[in-house]
Amino acid sequence: MSDPYARVEAAAAAIRRHWPGRPDFGVILGTGLEGLAHAVQDPVVLSYREVEGFRQPSVVSHGGTLHLGTIGGKPVMVMAGRYHLYEGYSGEDVVLPVRVMKALGAHTLLVSCACGSMNPHLRTGDLALIEDHLNLMGHNPLVGINDDRLGPRFPDMCAPYDRALLARAEAICLEEGFRARPVVHAAVLGPNLETRAEYRALQILGADTVGMSTIPEVLAAVHAGLKVFGAGCVTDLCLPEALCPVNIQEILRIAAGTDPKLTRLFERMIGES
Repeated sequence: MSDPYARVEAAAAAIRRHWPGRPDFGVILGTGLEGLAHAVQDPVVLSYREVEGFRQPSVVSHGGTLHLGTIGGKPVMVMAGRYHLYEGYSGEDVVLPVRVMKALGAHTLLVSCACGSMNPHLRTGDLALIEDHLNLMGHNPLVGINDDRLGPRFPDMCAPYDRALLARAEAICLEEGFRARPVVHAAVLGPNLETRAEYRALQILGADTVGMSTIPEVLAAVHAGLKVFGAGCVTDLCLPEALCPVNIQEILRIAAGTDPKLTRLFERMIGES
């Protein structure tokens, strides 16, 4: 099925057959950050294979399950893991879940990722609260014929991340004692990590953190009229003059240690909304 709107309707119908709720919040959990999925109360859990049009992640730590229920009394649709452009999926594939969240009734997207930091003031295990982004993926999921039922042809991006949600997240992190900092987040295609020269270039461009996801979903969310909040877990330091090799096992270890903080942040943002 190549019609994006028809794909959204088919996927939404597949979910409604299992869960009659209307989520207020859609949540996408990134690499090693799936703790919030286990906080969903009275959950209906679906494999992505059970949702027409959804793809199955091939990357370690991306479980590929959809958790439907409530958090803090608010109905939610939580994705435990995502799939990426670098896995060979299309932009339309990657953003389909966001459009389905909107079709089911969501008004807000909370999105997370593991990320590297070029900012010397950030440490591994810190939360990076995304206030703006640089799309350096060489791809935009909104390219192609626009369907006005999904959003406008030219969505404005002067403030893709909701400022009130960002301010609330900063206040929660301060109250909880979490190290956190607002950042400009850059997304690259991957799957390789960057060279020293590329990290220097990202610093010159004004990026604090870098990853291989998140921005496509944010573009689709803004296109759909959703409010957006994004947070990254700093899993590796990408300072060009002190660069060390990174492996996925270390990234997952740091993400696992940070996941309880991200889970608490998202729980409070949902429950106190």
